[in-house]
Parts: sequence; structure tokens; C-alpha cells
Amino acid sequence: MVLMNYVIMCFIFGTTFLAIKIGVDAGAPPFMSAGLRFFLAGLILYLVMMVRGKANLSLLFRKEMLLSSLGLTFGTFSTLYWGEQYVSSGIAAVLSATGPIMVLVIQTYILRESFNRKSLIGCFVGFVGVILLLSSSITFDVSLLWFLGCVVILVGVFSYASGTIYSKKVIGIFKDTSPIALNAAQMLYGGVLLIVLSLFTETVHFESLLSMKALGSLLYLIVIGSMVAHSLYYWLVAKTNPVFPSTWLYISPLIAITVGAIFHHEPISWLMGIGVMTIMIGTVLVNFEALQGLMKKSNVSMEKNTEQVVVKR
Repeated sequence: MVLMNYVIMCFIFGTTFLAIKIGVDAGAPPFMSAGLRFFLAGLILYLVMMVRGKANLSLLFRKEMLLSSLGLTFGTFSTLYWGEQYVSSGIAAVLSATGPIMVLVIQTYILRESFNRKSLIGCFVGFVGVILLLSSSITFDVSLLWFLGCVVILVGVFSYASGTIYSKKVIGIFKDTSPIALNAAQMLYGGVLLIVLSLFTETVHFESLLSMKALGSLLYLIVIGSMVAHSLYYWLVAKTNPVFPSTWLYISPLIAITVGAIFHHEPISWLMGIGVMTIMIGTVLVNFEALQGLMKKSNVSMEKNTEQVVVKR
């Protein structure tokens, strides 16, 4: 059951990038599409958590939810949706996988936290991979907007990394609140902010959202991408450990590139492939020490649980 749910989760996360691409290519306004996705997904999830007694209305009036949404949802997905107008879904997925590298950069050079040599090497390797990926533009016909789209997506990844670091503080403040409720609240706020951004920057023709491709993309991202996949993620965290589910970062970009090439005829070049693998290696190196430590803690915890079961018997 665990392995099956893990495979489903990785596949969903990998296909969400293509779903976004299909929606924006169909003419759906990127900011409005993103806003409706996260507002509706957050609203539905939050209502479910309230019915189950794991959330209350007072949580929505906390400033921490608004601040979390600025990094995790608004900053991340306003840039991703805009960038995917000009960048393939596969490239967007790979660039998004640099999140852990961005976290290290923020912790080391902005927060002045200590770092280990292996993580620093991983950061450098990942940066080289990004350069190779952007350099792949010389192997097929792209516009300046392609390059700009990549840069904008990387800005969004920086926003996500900042939000991730802040969210650790938020989880510590709301220790007795379900992480799913916290995530739903920040998605709700982020969705509202994206809709407001759309109203000020886009000419929204709602018929463009009602085309078969745009509507299908939106429904898939709301139900499957935002609700099912994240629920599976938290289920896997509860059933295994925080490390195992997070490895989707290393698998989903490859899925995104594959499905993008097969179903959307997105271009692939040898230099792009080298860039992708370099970024993946850099990301693994950045997380190596943390992953190793968490795995040891997880193994110790599992051994203790096994001993307790044996004693009870």
C-alpha cells in the first residue's frame, strides 16, 4: 500500500506541470487559473478539516497564514504559471526541483547558518546544472521570453524556499494544529492573492476558462494535484518518515519531462539532459547529510516500535 501510494504521488506531482502548461496554452489567464486552483482546493480542504474538528475559523485570522501564503503559494505559483507560458513543463519541473538548493543558499548567506562542505558542493553542482539547462536554448529555437520564463520560475523557487523556511516556524507555533489544515489555510489565502493579482493585471474572459482543455486542467489541478497528491504526501509521512515521501523531488521532474515529450511534443536535447542530471545530482548532494541523519533517526524509531510490540506480546 505504501509503495503504491508513493508511486501515485510521484506520478501526480510529475504531471501537474503538464496540466498547468495545457491550461495556459489553451488561453486560460495564468494568474486567475492559479488563483481559482488554490482558493477552491484550500476552501474544500479547510471545510473538510473543520467538519472533522481539526480546524477552526480563528486560524484564518492569523497573520502567519497570510505570510506563509506569500511564499509558498503566491510567490511560487504566480511565477510558475506565468513562466509556463514560454517554458516547457519538463524544464519548469526541473527548475522547481532546485528548491532544496535555494533553501541552503538562504540559510547560509542570508540567515548565516552553518553549512557542510558536501552541501556547498551540491549547491555549486546544481548551479552548473541550471546554467547548462539554460544554455540548452542554443540547441533549439527559443525566444528571449523562454530565457525570461526560466529566470522567473527560479525567482518563484526562491520564494518557495523562503516560505518553506518560514513554515517550519509556523508549524512550531501551531503544534496542536493539523499540518493539512495549515496548508489549506495558506492555499486559501494564496488563492485570493492570485485572484486579486489577476484582476489588476489580466483581462479575464471566463469563456477561456470554460474550454475543454482549460477546465480539465483546472479540475485536475484542484482535485488531483492539490487535494489528492498532498493528502497522499501527508499519509506517507505518517506511515513512514519525512524522508521517504520527499524523494518525489528527484523522480517527478523525470516524469514531467517524459509526459511532456510524449503528450505535448516538448523538445528534448542532449545538453538539456545533461543539465537535468546535473541539477538532480546537486539536489541530492545538498540534502545528503540531512537525508542520512533522518534515515538513522527513522530506523531507530522503527526499532523502538518493534521492541515495544514484542514486549506487549
